[in-house]
Amino acid sequence: MKKAKSHSDEDNLVDELTLHELCRFCDADKAWVVDLIQHGVVEPHGAGEAEYSFSQISVLRAKKARRLERDLGINMPGIALALDLLEERDHLRRLLGRFGMAS
Repeated sequence: MKKAKSHSDEDNLVDELTLHELCRFCDADKAWVVDLIQHGVVEPHGAGEAEYSFSQISVLRAKKARRLERDLGINMPGIALALDLLEERDHLRRLLGRFGMAS
């Protein structure tokens, strides 16, 4: 992933991509990314499209969304639901792991 912006000069771990960079990274057009935003799949930082930047978490969610759409033909509401459910599952697995109960 190309380095674009960072939340702080000290923290280079949280790189952000612009709207254009996210489109290129996901091989998608702007309308598709805007659809992700409207369905709550990704959350941009910035006041408008010209100022949008996307955190590493949003970039990863967008990439997963692209795969769900391409590989499984899932529509945008389904993508939003699937990503939320996958994150909840991962959270529950981490909790179970803390108690030595992970499968």
